[in-house]
Amino acid sequence: MSDQGPEYIPISMLNALAYCPRRFGYEYLQAEMVINAAVAEGKILHASVDGGGRTWIDAGVQERSLYVWSTRLGIAGIVDLLEERDGQLRPIEYKRGKLGKWRNDHVQLCAQALCLEEMFDRRIDDGYVFSWANRRRETVLFDAELRTWTAQVIATAQRICAEGILPPPIEQKAKCRDCSLEPICLPAEVRQLAALGGAAAAESHDR
Repeated sequence: MSDQGPEYIPISMLNALAYCPRRFGYEYLQAEMVINAAVAEGKILHASVDGGGRTWIDAGVQERSLYVWSTRLGIAGIVDLLEERDGQLRPIEYKRGKLGKWRNDHVQLCAQALCLEEMFDRRIDDGYVFSWANRRRETVLFDAELRTWTAQVIATAQRICAEGILPPPIEQKAKCRDCSLEPICLPAEVRQLAALGGAAAAESHDR
C-alpha cells in the first residue's frame, strides 16, 4: 500500500470485509493469517483450480485462475474458473464450506463479475459458488441489491485503508466462533474491556 492507500484492493479481501470488517483489518492492514485445519484443507482442495489452464467442454470453454481487475473500482483478483457457454460468461468461485451460511462469498463473486464486465464490455447476469462440502454449485444472481452491496463493501474497504485503523469486533458470536482469526482478534475480551472502559468513564463523569 502507498501513503494514499492501496492502488487495487484484492477481491478476496472484500470477502473478508463482507464477513467482518475487523477480519479485513487483520488480514489486509496487518497481514495476519492463522492456518488451522480448516484453512489448510481449503488450500489443498483449491489446488484443483490453481495454476491456470484452459479446458474445452460441451458448447463452451473453461479458463482457470484468470486474473481480473477494475480500474474504475480499484479492485483486482483471481477468478477461480471462468466458464463460457452459449456466449455467456460466468465466474465460478470454489469454497471449502457449506453453501448458504453467509453471503460474503456472493460479494466476492459479484466483484469478479464487475471486473469482467469492465474488461470485456459484456453484461454478466449470474455466476456460481461451488462448495466442496456440498459437492454442488449454487447459482448467484448479480441483481441490483447484490451489486449495490458489493459497491458499498468496496467503498468501506477503501475507507478503512485510508484511515488505517482496525475496526471494532462485530456483535455476531456465530461468525466469531467460526473465524480462524478469533484467537488473535479476541472479540469477547475486547468487547468486555470496552464495556469496562465505558463504565469507568461514566463513573468518572458522575463524580
